[in-house]
Amino acid sequence: MKIITPETAEKVPFNLEGRKMYVNPKAEIIHLTLKSGEVVDIHTNPFDVVFYTLEGTATLNVDGKEYNLQKDCTLEIPKDIPRGMKNKTEDILRVLVFKVF
Repeated sequence: MKIITPETAEKVPFNLEGRKMYVNPKAEIIHLTLKSGEVVDIHTNPFDVVFYTLEGTATLNVDGKEYNLQKDCTLEIPKDIPRGMKNKTEDILRVLVFKVF
């Protein structure tokens, strides 16, 4: 058994502060931190994704519609649906991203 923290977790291979908290052939959990104004560009994934907000408010664009996801809220997005995220606030945004393969 191994305890993993955001400080010790492997960094994701893109230019934002994301850490791989859990990796398994069936699922992955990413701890994502966005500073004010930072954006995850619109993209699609070949797997379902669930977002859980730990801190702040995430503005998600899902298939052209905007959702504000506040602390302790989740949003599931099915595979192949365009999605993106932005931190429109002055506060830090921390989100867990659950990828279900």
